[in-house]
Amino acid sequence: MELDKDRCIKMNDGNKIPALGFGTYSSDAVQRSKCEEATKVAIEVGFRHIEGTFIYGIEEEVGQAVHEKIADGTVKREDIFYTGKLWSTFHRPELVRSCLEQSLKKLKFDYLDLFIIHNPMSLKPGTDTWPKDENGKFIFDVVDLCQTWEAMEACKDAGLVKSIGVSNFNIRQLEIILSKPGLMYKPVLNQVECHPYLNQGKLLAFCKSKDILLEAYFVLGSQRDKNWIDQSTPVLLEDPVLDANAKKYNQSPALVALRYQLQRGVVVLFKSFTRKRIEENFQVFDFQLSEEDMKTIDGMNKKRPYLLIEPFLGHPQFPFRDE
Repeated sequence: MELDKDRCIKMNDGNKIPALGFGTYSSDAVQRSKCEEATKVAIEVGFRHIEGTFIYGIEEEVGQAVHEKIADGTVKREDIFYTGKLWSTFHRPELVRSCLEQSLKKLKFDYLDLFIIHNPMSLKPGTDTWPKDENGKFIFDVVDLCQTWEAMEACKDAGLVKSIGVSNFNIRQLEIILSKPGLMYKPVLNQVECHPYLNQGKLLAFCKSKDILLEAYFVLGSQRDKNWIDQSTPVLLEDPVLDANAKKYNQSPALVALRYQLQRGVVVLFKSFTRKRIEENFQVFDFQLSEEDMKTIDGMNKKRPYLLIEPFLGHPQFPFRDE
């Protein structure tokens, strides 16, 4: 999966995706308030791949940032690759397009470049994005993944999205989609948590065998959101292996972690609201890790996620039991 001159990778539907993306997830209102400015900075620095989603609650801010950078001549709409996500309360096939259209309206876009199923676990549809019962537990819904995928395909056929994919799917769930009778479009990618402590080697190999890209979130680890992040997981960027490589290449541990993924053929999502870090991490294309150092970083794998998944343990489509 070679990068072209524009630092993009061709997907299985012929469309291209920039290998380095800017994530916009914000854990609280204070962070969300910074999202619009950070997105503008990312575009100014050179990011062309922007990732957002319905549930983040920041699509209006992200859309405004993109439109301001279009208005001042920095980019054209076709220069921006925007990824949106289908939230879990919209998995029923008759609701899929509604979620997409709400995102398009907030963004003020005519289309999305990529639309992915946020995760395979459905929640009860309705006005509440986090439906819970009287005991505070999530109210699950069970929807045939193939029916949801057919509705995703219909959105592509309608010209509302250029490419479609999935997120947080395991191998078994990918195979359900791939073996669906009458499949029109394969998922172009599977977005999952992926970093040196959870390098997803088996899933990456499977995806490559099926011409599906793997896209990584939490690529630098994460400690910020106490509701969803396991605070007992070691801080990735303080690991001595990354530190040693950072000194060897005269780079930061974050750049080493990002570069590691790119050399594996993984699409990388990076998030920061600090101009200095946004500028620094766009320099990931300026150096290359040796094959020996790649293997050393492979050896950091602990099969240890940062994402807390206990609230969904009882879901029939829970994806994380499988290796």
